[in-house]
Amino acid sequence: MKLGLVQYSPVWEDKEANKQKIITLLKEEMNDFDLLIFPEMTLTGFTMKSKKFAEKPKGESFKFFRSIAKDYKVHVMAGIIESPKKKIYNTLIHISPKGKLVSSYRKIHPFSYAKEDKFYNKGSKQVITKIGEWKIGLSICYDLRFPELYRYYAKKRVHLIINIANWPDTRIEHWHTLLKARAIENQCYVAGVNRVGDAPKLHYNGMSGVFDPLGRTVDIVENEERIIFAEIHKAEVEDVRKTLPFLEDIRLI
Repeated sequence: MKLGLVQYSPVWEDKEANKQKIITLLKEEMNDFDLLIFPEMTLTGFTMKSKKFAEKPKGESFKFFRSIAKDYKVHVMAGIIESPKKKIYNTLIHISPKGKLVSSYRKIHPFSYAKEDKFYNKGSKQVITKIGEWKIGLSICYDLRFPELYRYYAKKRVHLIINIANWPDTRIEHWHTLLKARAIENQCYVAGVNRVGDAPKLHYNGMSGVFDPLGRTVDIVENEERIIFAEIHKAEVEDVRKTLPFLEDIRLI
């Protein structure tokens, strides 16, 4: 499967400007991807103005990413702020090339250090989505610090784990190390898609990348605003798990 990791610098809290930035980036860098992955809260940055920017699950942000999926005939995963009924969630959506909503994952671990838990509700369900024969576990940013979620995905034998993020450069070594660890311990590919650029109080240097089932770096890019290409192979996951059947020895979960 051919991944496109969209590492870009969103304009703070400006959905329309960011739609134009993404359209321009796609026109310049679109390749033969099977899946495009965008950062957390793709069109706003990591805002705590949840009520202002929340939309219905199939609101304008969904429609924008649906148009990308249909126009480029590609699977899309992106971050939106959604409000089904009276609750608000930091959500990752998966849209098929036909423009259909395949899956939605709501962030289980809001980032309390930044008071995200005061403005967003906690998700309650792990989500495994599919692209062909690929089983893919979904997660968002701060989730990465809690291995229990990823262990669940490993026990379900996912082939790829995705994490979309707004992870600042002050803790970027944690990001890099945890992505690598999640790949090693769960013997699958891990793709992390982070933003670059500046928010009002933070700087982001990206380091979006992909790690293989042995924890080796497929690709990782710092600071550049671009679409990162990575090709991954399901057979490699299966071979590693067969050769090194470590997952069979899990006892505590």
